[in-house]
Amino acid sequence: MDFMDRNINFNALLKFSHISSSTQQHLKRVYSCFAICLLVAAAGAYVNVVLKFLQGSFISFAGSLGMMIWLMSTPHTFENEKKRLGILAGFAFFSGVGLGPALNMCIAINPSIIPTAFLGTAMIFMCFSLSALYAQRRSFLFLGGILMSVLSLLLISSLVNLLVGSVLLFKMHMYIGLLVMCGFVLFDTQLIIEKAEQGDKDYVWHCVDLFLDFITIFRKLMVIMAMNEKEKKKERK
Repeated sequence: MDFMDRNINFNALLKFSHISSSTQQHLKRVYSCFAICLLVAAAGAYVNVVLKFLQGSFISFAGSLGMMIWLMSTPHTFENEKKRLGILAGFAFFSGVGLGPALNMCIAINPSIIPTAFLGTAMIFMCFSLSALYAQRRSFLFLGGILMSVLSLLLISSLVNLLVGSVLLFKMHMYIGLLVMCGFVLFDTQLIIEKAEQGDKDYVWHCVDLFLDFITIFRKLMVIMAMNEKEKKKERK
């Protein structure tokens, strides 16, 4: 049989039979909020980098933390839905503002790093998300303990590196951290599915998990690419 004569059923490719219809609807809300958060974060980055407004890492950190605490303290009820979406947008905005220093560094080295890193992040996120969605339920939940342990070790190593100042240790931290965040995309996606199947339909808070994964991967990818580009420029001289 000729391969070109075969009909590919794209609807079947997008069918997740092991996930209930209510959970699939929940995931649509989560990813819709996620897409909006990316747009709002882009606006925050634009305000910081282009308009030179809200400069300073403390402002973005305080704003993000404040919005996160506000969101956590606001109950998940129908009456609070619009309010919580507004808080989520505020969190995304300040997260975008927080990307300013990394974006400015990339612009100074090579502006093409930013779109390349974004496309790379989008591809990584999409591939790992689809892997989690198509995989058997709970198959990646075992990663939770491992990822948190490695994350704790990375935190300790970063604190040690503040005193040591090792470039090699910093590079290892960035590359291992990138792998850890890829694992978190698998873990968080399946955890959201499991929570939704158990009746937790807080799509706003579930969006926060995936949004943080994406932003962290994007930031680490930008820094890694900037470091590599800087080394290439030194070799050319």
